[in-house]
Amino acid sequence: MEYPEGGPLIQSEEREDSAPSASTVSHGGGGEGPRPRRQTGKRPAGKSVKTKAKKYKRSRVSRSPQVNYTVQQGEDMLLVISSSTSQYDGSAWTPPRKGAKKRKLTKGKLKTTQVKKKKTARTKSKPENKLCDKEKEEPSLFVGQISADHRWGENVPEEVLIKIFQMVVIHDGAVPFLCRVGRVCRLWHSAASSPVLWHKVTLGHCWIAPGRSQLPKTEQKVKDTINWLAQNRFSLLRDFSLYHWKKNVSYAVDVVAQSCPHLRSLTISNCTGLSASAFNILGLHSRSLQSINLQYSEFQAEGILEYLENHGNQIEQFLFTHGLKNDRLLSAITALQMACPKLKTFRMLNVRPLHKTMRTAADSTLGFPLLEELCIATTSFSYMTDKDLWDILFGSTKLRVLDLRGCSRITPSGLAALPCQELECLFWGQYFSSSVALSTPKAGLHMVTQKWCQTLQEFDIANQLFTSEDLEKAMCHLAQAAETDTLRSLNLSGTRITPPALRSVVCKSTTLRYLNLSSCRYLPRGVKRIYRGQEDIRQLLDKLD
Repeated sequence: MEYPEGGPLIQSEEREDSAPSASTVSHGGGGEGPRPRRQTGKRPAGKSVKTKAKKYKRSRVSRSPQVNYTVQQGEDMLLVISSSTSQYDGSAWTPPRKGAKKRKLTKGKLKTTQVKKKKTARTKSKPENKLCDKEKEEPSLFVGQISADHRWGENVPEEVLIKIFQMVVIHDGAVPFLCRVGRVCRLWHSAASSPVLWHKVTLGHCWIAPGRSQLPKTEQKVKDTINWLAQNRFSLLRDFSLYHWKKNVSYAVDVVAQSCPHLRSLTISNCTGLSASAFNILGLHSRSLQSINLQYSEFQAEGILEYLENHGNQIEQFLFTHGLKNDRLLSAITALQMACPKLKTFRMLNVRPLHKTMRTAADSTLGFPLLEELCIATTSFSYMTDKDLWDILFGSTKLRVLDLRGCSRITPSGLAALPCQELECLFWGQYFSSSVALSTPKAGLHMVTQKWCQTLQEFDIANQLFTSEDLEKAMCHLAQAAETDTLRSLNLSGTRITPPALRSVVCKSTTLRYLNLSSCRYLPRGVKRIYRGQEDIRQLLDKLD
């Protein structure tokens, strides 16, 4: 005999729970005792059993799986409160585990269990009410403390907030940090508006990605922002920097120059469109300006020359790089020496001065008397000679740093003739293969080390083609002056240094922290590398013995 689709299910449920089956039989047939086969054939009895089974199963199937955490939403974050055990253990709606056996039922049986879910959800409401009460009670244990402490930022004194913001500004800059924290509350806005925090400001491409054109609305927004910052935040501004600006560079410089009387340093890096009028406004309003950095930027050389001639007496630092028209600045080297007597730092990266650009330098009688750093480094071939170097440094007796990397035409005799007596850093390495391959072996390095052995702290002669005998003499002078403990960095990469010459200087230089011996052909294979720290250099001595 084939049973209907619900027949076997009704029988199995009656066996598990005897009370519902008895009531059903008495209601449907009126017989004396329960008969399983007669009950399965009766439609009313089957329906009543199903409804009771549905009411029993609903609480288990309809609810979500147990979780061991609670999520509460605060003002600006989500708070997850977790516990090692389930927070719903022991609740009234927890289902019995004996129903786990019925997961292996057929598809028809699964359909009946799904139907049961919908009907029982309306009948049993007590477990849901207890669940809601549970959720309302437990978060109060944690959220109560948060609600009492979420206003701690409003109770901090403004002076303390300014100190905290100042430490962040030193590390990350004023923009966009101060603009963001100023929107937290009134107290934080007042602290972030303090002019003390706006001494140094750097603006990058905040409104638009570099290389893309600006729409008129975006351009006006940029100008409005610059005006607002200058009027409300830049009253005590000292250092201002622009990076990766392709438009509105002159406008930004004009506004800052007119609104910031305390401006001391101006950096325009990787920007284009700096006009001569901007330099004129700088000269009229920025009387405290001491440093100008124009590296990797395009500007009008005539404008900066005019500015230096009229207001160069206050400039102490001037930095620029190679450009289509920037090299002509060296044609007026005499004017620079006369107009900038206080210049201390002069950097010309990748600038290749020709002989014709240096021909008027001999007319000057002052030079740069306060110059402390000169950088003429280049990654390509340089035409600078000993005479050109002398025309720039003939009056620089206080020079401390000299960067001549790439200047292959400078000789040791030309360096030894310079008037500076306390040079601390000499960078004279050759980092391009074209000129090194064509250069002839040099001699006379011992004149350089003999003159500055007492003061040299960093010495770089990478890829210089000095002979082994000359290098040995030079290292002997450095070793004799090792008692002063000044040498900290030595770059001999690509030279013809020998183990005896190297041992003489390494043994006596107790302050040496950096040693580059890569590509040194006269040294053993295990020694050709870079050494950092005293312990690493001491291991080198064991290999040289």
